[in-house]
Parts: sequence; structure tokens; C-alpha cells
Amino acid sequence: MSHQHDTVFRSLSDPTRRAIFERLCLDGAQNVLALTEHAGISQPAVSKHLAVLKQAGLVSGRQEGRQTRYVANVEALAPLVDWTRTMSRFWDAKLDDLDDLLKRMDQ
Repeated sequence: MSHQHDTVFRSLSDPTRRAIFERLCLDGAQNVLALTEHAGISQPAVSKHLAVLKQAGLVSGRQEGRQTRYVANVEALAPLVDWTRTMSRFWDAKLDDLDDLLKRMDQ
């Protein structure tokens, strides 16, 4: 796996960061204050989580006056989607092999 893959996986491994990312995906662009209201943690903690997500390319910020509005970059999930597809094909093949073996054993 590449460094970028690791960064995306590591970023989303934290439940708070996942929740922030999901909120941005589902509800659209938001500022730190709006994200803090739903996160159940302090504004500085939300800002730190956003920095990690931003470093992974999962969110980006756009300055609007004195505030920054953050948006989710769903395209950055591509490594996760690719890995999941690969693992799904792998396990499908293994389960098909097991099914074939069990059928042969029943005969």
C-alpha cells in the first residue's frame, strides 16, 4: 500500500474524524463552529481533526470572510474503495473454493 493509502486509512480510523467526514459528506460544507456543535468535543479538537483529514486529502477548506468552510473530497476515498474491492474479490474466490470443496466432500 502506498503512503497515501495509509494516510487515508489512518485518518478514517478515528471515530470522531469519521463522524466529521460523514457530516461533511451528508450535510455539505460547514464551518468549524457548526462541526463543533455536533462533535461533542472542543473547537480546538475539531480543528485538529480537520487538519488530519485535510492532510489526507479527505477535506478541503475555503476561506469565506473570517471563517473557513470545509467540504468533503469524496474522491479521496478511491484508495479505500479500491482496497475493499480487491479484498472482496479475494474473499469471494476463497469462499467459492470452500464451497467447491464442501460439495466434493458431500459426494
